[in-house]
Amino acid sequence: MQILIKEVATKKDLKIFYQFQNKLYKKNKQYVPSLDSDQKKVLTQDPALEYCTRKMWLAYKNGKVAGRIMCMVNPRFNKFYKTAKARFGWFDFIEDFDVAAQLVNTAIRWAREQGMNELHGPLAYNNLGRQGMLLSGYENTPPINCIYNYPYYVDFMNRLGFEKEADWIQYKLNAQQGAPEKLFRIASILKRRYNLHVLDLKKIKKKDRRILIDKFFNVYNECFQSVHNFIPLTKDEISKTGNFYINLLKPELTCIIMDENDDIAAFGICIPSFSETLKKMHGRIYPFNWLRLLYSYYRYKNIDLMMVGSNPKWASRGLSAIYHLQLAESFKRHHIQYAITNPQIDTNLAVKVWENYDHTEFMRRRCWTRKID
Repeated sequence: MQILIKEVATKKDLKIFYQFQNKLYKKNKQYVPSLDSDQKKVLTQDPALEYCTRKMWLAYKNGKVAGRIMCMVNPRFNKFYKTAKARFGWFDFIEDFDVAAQLVNTAIRWAREQGMNELHGPLAYNNLGRQGMLLSGYENTPPINCIYNYPYYVDFMNRLGFEKEADWIQYKLNAQQGAPEKLFRIASILKRRYNLHVLDLKKIKKKDRRILIDKFFNVYNECFQSVHNFIPLTKDEISKTGNFYINLLKPELTCIIMDENDDIAAFGICIPSFSETLKKMHGRIYPFNWLRLLYSYYRYKNIDLMMVGSNPKWASRGLSAIYHLQLAESFKRHHIQYAITNPQIDTNLAVKVWENYDHTEFMRRRCWTRKID
């Protein structure tokens, strides 16, 4: 059967592109549908598009949409790492190897034209987007910021000549177990020794939010530079994404540690799990699905651990003990059942912190790479 690869060139093509995944996984019970409005915004208005170059394609078989892929070049990434890599994302396809192969080959041809010598992914424009193809944990429902895919994807990637670049692991934690006893003592000593305090988000006025956003993302850009494929955010990205994220913060799920100069020393941030709610919304927010989101923001039993980190100035001081204690005790008070960690690279020794808690491996995902001939 003939397979046709078509570049996304019209508004109709774009809509088909961002709705394809929801249709492909319509009967899958674990898949969390992405909101059409969110996907459209990411594909047309993301601040990273000011410096990224990209192309999108759809695959058609027998006149029906059979797959999609985006290939992008992030010049800031290549400059930061002194490399020439293209990245692929939004890569989904029916269980047909030829469809996947033609999409990949199309992306590789374009990447080669851009002077790139390697293709890796699935990745987004930067680390704030979805990344990492699922390798295990297919029976589980992922957090809203994580990719879900069918098991046959992995077989096709191997057949296409891709190799492992990096693997990430996610864990499921019992949120009612509280903090290990030793953390109470360690956290108390650290606060006194370094004159630290936990920021009270309830007292942050609207006029002070801009200052907090700038402080947070300045630390973010510094402390995550050792994270695989990390790209520092631009001022425009900080401005546009910062306002979105700060509105999601809940005091009982957030711990921001401030030093004596009122600068951010470390942080731990979680959000309510919206996965089950989004399943019921089927990719649409109107006319009344926004009420479902609002309800799940205030009434939730499970959470997603989004990010933790420390200002490089405070590295190796053990400040994680403070936010682990603060959050673990808050989870108990608010009767939260379980928490899912953000993907953490399997070579990072920091993942050993979960050995102190009742935990199980929840999902494992991979960034693939392939040389461009």
